[in-house]
Amino acid sequence: MKMNLPNKLTILRVLMIPFFVVFLLTDLGGEAGKYIALALFILASLTDLLDGKIARKYNLVTNFGKFMDPLADKLLVCAAMICLVEMQKLASWIVIIIISREFIISGFRLIASDNGVVIAASYWGKFKTTFQMIMICLLIGDFGGVFVILEQAATWIALALTVISLVDYLIKNRKVLEEGER
Repeated sequence: MKMNLPNKLTILRVLMIPFFVVFLLTDLGGEAGKYIALALFILASLTDLLDGKIARKYNLVTNFGKFMDPLADKLLVCAAMICLVEMQKLASWIVIIIISREFIISGFRLIASDNGVVIAASYWGKFKTTFQMIMICLLIGDFGGVFVILEQAATWIALALTVISLVDYLIKNRKVLEEGER
């Protein structure tokens, strides 16, 4: 299989995750470790933005990309949040809600796919992802001062958008679940 640029960026994002985790959770980078981890997270997040734009603009959308891109996003964000729980910067119950939403939506999309229905990402889902990434960046950076308030606000907004986007998906696509019952 020949890899196009968007798929290479997706694979790069997945390959960056272990390096991100190592720099975040160990003393490998010394005092700069958290900033190296932050830079890796931001770079990986930007590859997510870039691969989708390139794939759509140049008609390079592939089945591999459709499968791997959202998986890479979930791996990156979930790895970051689990690390933040270990670092005691994020409550585990918040991470459980966020990860549960991802499993529910993934399962929902699988059922829809079996019925020949494609569920596109909604604006609520995109806002959720954006605020989760902002929250993660702020918590990793641990900048202190006024940023503590921003960390808390971003966390609560990310959590609220997680729940709102889940409810939005379920309401808009409830017919997917009803079709299999006939």
